[in-house]
Amino acid sequence: MLRFWANVIGNQLVWLCAVIGAGHDLRWPALLAAAVYVGSQLAWSPQPGVELRLLGVAVSCGLLVDGVAAASGAVHYAAGNTPGWLAPVWILALWAAFAMTLTVSMAVLQRHLRVAALVGLLLAPLAYLSAARGWSAVTFAEPRWQGVLLLGVGWAMALPLLAACARHWQAVQVHAHSDHSGEHA
Repeated sequence: MLRFWANVIGNQLVWLCAVIGAGHDLRWPALLAAAVYVGSQLAWSPQPGVELRLLGVAVSCGLLVDGVAAASGAVHYAAGNTPGWLAPVWILALWAAFAMTLTVSMAVLQRHLRVAALVGLLLAPLAYLSAARGWSAVTFAEPRWQGVLLLGVGWAMALPLLAACARHWQAVQVHAHSDHSGEHA
């Protein structure tokens, strides 16, 4: 239970550091917070290889989802300092941190991919809206609903993919571990 709460609270702290930092045109708070959080989650994980693969897929999803949003002109990111078609590093740090939740606090989504799509569609944009309203870390071009919808659709595709990867790689890891355990018996 301690790991669950550390996973939830740690991920929220990374989000706060990232959006507050970005709102002040700083990238390093997100990078530092994500590095500490990801490192702690990897150290605590019974399957760090699974977590690392999820991190790679999540950052790739972030490059695609937030990159498309930036390239469209519908979403503008503070503290970007990147070409307009590339997601800023602080957003990618958030994706990396989010990857660490997929086997712990968001593990339930592994069994419910439709729910994962719905969570991506409806709840992920709320995080962006909160970042926009509370800290000006994100701004939306008018009409705002287009950027919100674009992010929601992107997350609705990314989250089930991430959840399916988590489920598959955990099962493969458990199967491989049980095969090796049987060889030594």
